[in-house]
Order: sequence, then structure tokens, then C-alpha cells
Amino acid sequence: MHKDLESIVLDKDQIAAKVADAAAWLDKKFAGTTPLAISVLKGSVMFFCDLVRAMETPVQIDFMTVSSYGTGSKSTGVPKIVMDLAASVEGRDVVLVEDIVDSGNTLVRMRDLIMGRGAKSFTVVSLFDKPSRRVVDVKADYSCFEIGDEFIVGYGLDYAQQYRTLPYVGILKRSVYEK
Repeated sequence: MHKDLESIVLDKDQIAAKVADAAAWLDKKFAGTTPLAISVLKGSVMFFCDLVRAMETPVQIDFMTVSSYGTGSKSTGVPKIVMDLAASVEGRDVVLVEDIVDSGNTLVRMRDLIMGRGAKSFTVVSLFDKPSRRVVDVKADYSCFEIGDEFIVGYGLDYAQQYRTLPYVGILKRSVYEK
């Protein structure tokens, strides 16, 4: 375990099992289609790659960078598109892959943006759901795990661009982010 963590909350096997479940759910939902799967960078990239590889349904992939944290530990509440999609979403079934649904602001912004561009449908799959921090009434269509109000890192999730490559998810010590 990394020295900056209080504890490990999910190991790589627990994560892999839930990723497989999410892939099976998507396969059932999108059988016979080729949806556009969008990774919200950088936090969802590990989950996204494992998820689309586990799917049997063919998908087109694309990436967006949306930021509402900066280098802090709390959402600013104002999601900003840093890098937009290359692919058109018009007339497409879109699967947005998120690392964590926290305040819900980013999810609402993404839904409005994607649907406003003419997507046929908008489905959200998140690795984590943190309902205790929600400020808008929105949720993912499929969430692998629900967590409390802990600050978690690993498997793509970071604090100040660190800890993303940990193969597990752990709770970051408060002393690290409350400096």
C-alpha cells in the first residue's frame, strides 16, 4: 500500500469483476449497434480501456477532457471543456464513461452538450458514484461502486496529477490534501 493512503478500499480483482459486469450490461443494452464510447480524461482512462476491451459489442472510441477540480480536492462546480471530441455525436448512441459522479455538475454539462449536438441517446457508466456530494439531481445509468465522502485515488483517479497508476483504489490521507 502507498504511504499516502489510509487504506485500500478496492483491489484490482474487485475492480475487474465490476468492469466485467458493466461491460456485460453495455453489451446487452447496445446489442446490434456500434455506440460511440467517450472517455472523460484523465480520470476515467484506466476504467475506460478495461471496459471497452471487455465488451463484445463493437464501439467507436473518443476522448474529452473536462475539468472541475484543478489541483484541489473539491469540485469547483464549474466544469470546463479542456479538449473536445474529434467524432461527431449526431444520430449516435453515446456512452459516456466517467470515473466518478460527484457533484453531478460535469455530468449535467456533458449530457446537455452531447444531446445538444444531436446524439440519439446518452448513457453514462461510472466507476464510482458519490451521492453524498451531489448538488444536482442526476446519476449515472450504471455505477460500479457507491462510495461515501472519502477522497479516493488510484485506477485513474488522482490528486494533483498523482496516484493515477495505482492498480487499486485507496483513501488518501487528509494530511496529504489539507496542507
